[in-house]
Amino acid sequence: MSARSWFSPAAKRLRTANPYVVDSALAALVLFAVSLQWIFPDEGDDRLTWQGWLIGAATAVPLVWRRRAPFVTACAVSVATPVQAVYHAPPPDVMYGGMVVLYTMAALGRPWQRRAMLVGWLVGVSLTMMHKEEPQPFEYAFHLLSVVCAYGFGVLARVQRAYTAELEDRARRLERERAADTARAIAQERSRIARDMHDVLAHAVSLMVVQAEAGPVVVRSDPARAEAAFDAIAGAGRDSMAQLRRILGVLKEPRGDSGAWRLPQPGVAELPRLVRQVGESTGLRVELSGSGTPRPLPPDTEVAAFRVVQEALTNTVKHARATSATVELDWTEDELTLTVTDDGQGPGSGHGGHGLIGIRERAAACGGSARAGRGPEGGFRVVVRLPAAVDREAALG
Repeated sequence: MSARSWFSPAAKRLRTANPYVVDSALAALVLFAVSLQWIFPDEGDDRLTWQGWLIGAATAVPLVWRRRAPFVTACAVSVATPVQAVYHAPPPDVMYGGMVVLYTMAALGRPWQRRAMLVGWLVGVSLTMMHKEEPQPFEYAFHLLSVVCAYGFGVLARVQRAYTAELEDRARRLERERAADTARAIAQERSRIARDMHDVLAHAVSLMVVQAEAGPVVVRSDPARAEAAFDAIAGAGRDSMAQLRRILGVLKEPRGDSGAWRLPQPGVAELPRLVRQVGESTGLRVELSGSGTPRPLPPDTEVAAFRVVQEALTNTVKHARATSATVELDWTEDELTLTVTDDGQGPGSGHGGHGLIGIRERAAACGGSARAGRGPEGGFRVVVRLPAAVDREAALG
């Protein structure tokens, strides 16, 4: 087992352990280290007395509260350490408690506390060393360097903790943003499916209702026409079921399926079929015309163009009591303009509110716009502008 693989779990356990347990063990270790100099004195030094042991304990015991009250602990150790040095002249070989509180203050203290403690210890060490008989230059360097190193390690710990906290905060923000994006995507997908289902069902049901109302009227006088009406009802039902399967297919797609079994969503190329179906099923005269050169559209814009015309014609059949309608496609370099106009009763007839909302939402989702209202010669007009592929990104902003 490598040293790194052993040290990382141990450091993690220390960070998550009870701080009082860890600091109590640290205080006991410092007290043991402080006592060694007098338990095993050098030749000619005094033996450890109980007064000296109490003073040494005063440099270690406060460390139990070093994280709960770092500045008070540092002050207590800062007073006890020079007293220990003077009482046990010469000073202790290593300032164990002092290095611990300097590290703690550099890591946890306020800016003015950190600066005051560092300056105080540098000055205090220098003055205490003067009390020693014939201090050597290397002893000054050793003790002063010990102070600076302990403080430096505390600064590194503080910076590392701040960096880790920033990374964790950034991770939490990214997680919240990811959750918000997921929620928005789910809401948009639900809205899209709801619009598609509304358009498909409303269109199919409208055609079926018209044919169902006409069937009983002609079933005796014109059986062939009645049969055609029932065929139209069946055809509208089958078409709506096929479109619903296309809409909901992605929700039931087996894992690993390429999706080849699903038919493509209808687009601009399907508009002639739609116009023909509406005309044959309802008796409404519908004309389709176009101008300009057709340009490529993104897949979702293709679907939006078909659904817009489908919903506009559905509103005409359901609400306008119209006899004719026109569908115009105007292609330019930048956009496709769809215009659906009928000769019905106009906006006072209550042209479907939800349908018009869906039309506007579809246009906005593609970076386009929609408006609806009375036509120039009466009736009702829906005008939708959809950007071509080259300008769609700019339109969406």
